[in-house]
Amino acid sequence: MKQSVIKEMATNELEALLETEKARLEKMKVNHMVSPLENPNQITFTRKTVARINTELRSRELIEAQN
Repeated sequence: MKQSVIKEMATNELEALLETEKARLEKMKVNHMVSPLENPNQITFTRKTVARINTELRSRELIEAQN
């Protein structure tokens, strides 16, 4: 997911998406331990998506603290 798409989303949508992506990441990690995934780069992509969402949420939190 691109950063521009994440910036356009509302905060409550981002929090819901974060929970979904974290659950998806954990499920992929477990599945990969049991039997290798067809494309293990999906784990990296999902991890980066979680980081992007966390970054945007933190940025919004800091902006709120300044106001």
